[in-house]
Amino acid sequence: MNPKRKQRLYLTVFLLLVAGGVTALLIQISGENMNMFYPPADVVSGKAPVAQTLRAGGMVQDGSVVRSGEDLGVSFVLTDHQGAEFSVQYTGILPDLFREGQGILVEGQLSAGGVFYATEVLAKHDENYMPPELMELQGIKPDAKPPSSMPGYPSASRDSQSTQSYQHDS
Repeated sequence: MNPKRKQRLYLTVFLLLVAGGVTALLIQISGENMNMFYPPADVVSGKAPVAQTLRAGGMVQDGSVVRSGEDLGVSFVLTDHQGAEFSVQYTGILPDLFREGQGILVEGQLSAGGVFYATEVLAKHDENYMPPELMELQGIKPDAKPPSSMPGYPSASRDSQSTQSYQHDS
């Protein structure tokens, strides 16, 4: 074999090995950073992994929010209003939109005792938005259009009859 061809073959094999190693490393890293979403029914039934970072969502049960007197700790119950509910403990500043009856998403770890220790609490960003998973929990079709947040305000799509044109006499 020609020495120049041998050198090109070694270089090609080396580059393929490096590309394969980088690809394998990227696949491993992306798998470690993936957080799965679990509704309350999956958390209660044991489908959610214990002692692994995950996301769970549901509705804050009315009357379940208990705030700590000495620190920023708060505990509450997440429910799907279908019988599945679990306790969440969180220490930190809650989002402004957090309240009872609110759909929220928590990120953290589930303990063996069934208590979810949240490291982050996310609330929906306005009164109309709701993640599709939470819509299904409430029995709302995800493709259904939410009600208008400003019922008296004219919509952006007006028909030609409601549009008025003003003419000035000169």
